[in-house]
Amino acid sequence: MTRNAKLKRRVRSRCAKTGESYTAALRHFRHTHDTPGFHSFPMAVAQTRFFDDPSDLPALRASGAEMRDLMNKARLEGARLLHFPEGTLCSPNKRIMSSLGRREIGPSDWSRCNWDAFRTEIEAIRALAGQLKLWTVFGAAHRLSEPHRPHNSLYVISDRGDLVTRYDERLLSNTKISFMYSPGKRPVTFEVDGFRFGCSLGMELHYPEVFIDYEQRDVDCVLFSTTGESPQTAFAAEALGHAASNSYWLSFSAHTPQSIVMPSGIADPAGQWAARCPHSEHAVLAMAHITIDPDSPAKPWRRKARSGLYAAFQIDGDPRSDETSLF
Repeated sequence: MTRNAKLKRRVRSRCAKTGESYTAALRHFRHTHDTPGFHSFPMAVAQTRFFDDPSDLPALRASGAEMRDLMNKARLEGARLLHFPEGTLCSPNKRIMSSLGRREIGPSDWSRCNWDAFRTEIEAIRALAGQLKLWTVFGAAHRLSEPHRPHNSLYVISDRGDLVTRYDERLLSNTKISFMYSPGKRPVTFEVDGFRFGCSLGMELHYPEVFIDYEQRDVDCVLFSTTGESPQTAFAAEALGHAASNSYWLSFSAHTPQSIVMPSGIADPAGQWAARCPHSEHAVLAMAHITIDPDSPAKPWRRKARSGLYAAFQIDGDPRSDETSLF
């Protein structure tokens, strides 16, 4: 009873400081006090080769085999979750898919995609995730009913081999929205061992509102996946910036061509790389133990600052404040 009373006092104190609900505040203390092992979560981020022709059966099989090899390696290293890039199995090339031929970008002809091979490889990945007891998050095109274009998605497979949820890219590039995919409609979160994850994809790293929204949803880590078709030097700064400004972990997963300027990695809440893959032409992974510090003041203060804290302290009617042309 004494222990419970102390815990309740600490939770109520956190509620008063942060404005969180009692349930949300309690979750932070349970990470570190009630359940051993929740405080530190071992996860891996993958950097895989880039395949862009969804009609190429041998390439699809090679991509699936590569993914399963990394899953086995990640489990041997103790990972509970493995995060893969956008279009892990295949990220269809806009010219290969163009109904006007490769010389001109036009509406994608999705009949060129070997959907049966996609399904076979995805089922093998799902089954292995269950066998290894490894949460697995990977990118793939998600087929819709005709005549709708597919979503560009992240599948979340549990350690039981179940499809838990799917995230569909919402803020698509001009080419994707014009010729290739249907946009998604909602953010997605899921929980593993008491840690809450959010999902993001494609070029969404350019949009801070996506990552601010996930902070408001109380995530501990955002899983961001992208391709390696054209290395984006700005992504490095943006990934670290989102992690630091929102005080959460951010996992960045891309393909090997991207590793020239931006290897896959896991950024900590201070905006530093906790783990990074090397520049490599081969599939590799990096490991980090993400943690939660319930006593860190950073996230509660940012929430308080963003909730209108300063309005009561602003000065009205003082010409020394109102006039901006004075020294």
